Amino acid sequence: MARAATTTDAFNAVAEPRRRQILDLLATGERPVNDLVDLLGLAQPQVSKHLRVLREVDLVRVRGDGRQRMYRLNAAPLRALHDWLSAYEQHWNERFDRLDEVLEELTEQENDNADHD
Repeated sequence: MARAATTTDAFNAVAEPRRRQILDLLATGERPVNDLVDLLGLAQPQVSKHLRVLREVDLVRVRGDGRQRMYRLNAAPLRALHDWLSAYEQHWNERFDRLDEVLEELTEQENDNADHD
């Protein structure tokens, strides 16, 4: 049975940890594939496979430079991820704010108890 495509968009493409590592490396600047191979400690065909997936969803761009292929990040497709995650960020910020309130209440109670001892 053939596997369904799992990398049809940026969401699916970044679900794979190695592809996220590649994006992290490219976020610091353009790199040739051999640098990515060395930094990731993977075989060149594996890195090329991940780069192909990232190219297909337009997260990376490639250009020829003599005999090398230079890859760079195209962050625009990540905007959809950011927008989607923003709702969850608000949720977690609210939870952390509530946690801060609880900790402050506990600290006040502890201080009150220490004052009465």
